[in-house]
Amino acid sequence: MNETFYHTPVMLGEVMDELRVRENGIYFDGTLGGGGHSLAIMKVGGRVIATDLDKDAIAYAGSRFEREGMGGRYTLVRDNFKNFTEIVDRLGIGAIDGAILDLGVSSRQLDDGARGFSYRYDAELDMRMDDRAALTAEDIVNDWPAEKLTELLYKYGEESFAHRIVSAIERERGKHRIKTTGELASIISSAVPYRKGGHPAKKTFQALRIQVNDELGGLGEAAEAIARRLIKGGRLCVLTFHSLEDRIIKNTFRLLSTDCICDKSIPICVCGHKAETKLLKAVRASGKELSENNRSHSATLRAVEKL
Repeated sequence: MNETFYHTPVMLGEVMDELRVRENGIYFDGTLGGGGHSLAIMKVGGRVIATDLDKDAIAYAGSRFEREGMGGRYTLVRDNFKNFTEIVDRLGIGAIDGAILDLGVSSRQLDDGARGFSYRYDAELDMRMDDRAALTAEDIVNDWPAEKLTELLYKYGEESFAHRIVSAIERERGKHRIKTTGELASIISSAVPYRKGGHPAKKTFQALRIQVNDELGGLGEAAEAIARRLIKGGRLCVLTFHSLEDRIIKNTFRLLSTDCICDKSIPICVCGHKAETKLLKAVRASGKELSENNRSHSATLRAVEKL
């Protein structure tokens, strides 16, 4: 795998500041990608358990870590980070010192036109992070009923022109099967008026990618499970890149960091809920990074510390 496909992770310095890596501490990197976070953790003395669904990421990161002399300091698992509990139980690990989740699609996946994630390249409508999965973007675009497809664009793309886009898709798929990203992007561009803030197909592609990879399903529960396996003082850091995933993480962290969750109309606490973590201040990218890395513009770093 060409190393130029991988980029320095967004807000790497800020993530490392929040994690406060301990010598020989055990850290979970749930979204391995090119291995940037894991490598940074190992370079300052941590040990890493890292997961990714993408076989290319697993292969590349393993090779990269060996070249960097990190043999014996990491365990790579091709799995979904949402299976965190099963993964660490299988490895015989009771508690971890910290964790990082860098959510969303990786820069490499976007830049690899053949994967079908981007409207900038003409490729098969795939969008699977895990090529073992059955559902593809082509299946959704061509086989889902119009009503269900419209709901998807509203829900996961927050697309105000969902009805117009789906009507255009329906007309085209009635003639032939829509098979490529270029074809779909063209259909959307013809249906949506010009607007600031990116390509007309951006929100539709986001919605399809989220659905294909079930990115939001179980996200909050996974963050809870990871936070509960932290040692005292350990931290979970999560980088989000759009409002849907950020809302889930924000609400999950708030709940984990709140004592009473009773209805405010009740005069005394009856829930018995106790805070398990301390909520840390959300961080955005620095001005320097914003000028150098376009992906950082939508990034928010949220973190909690185990009490």
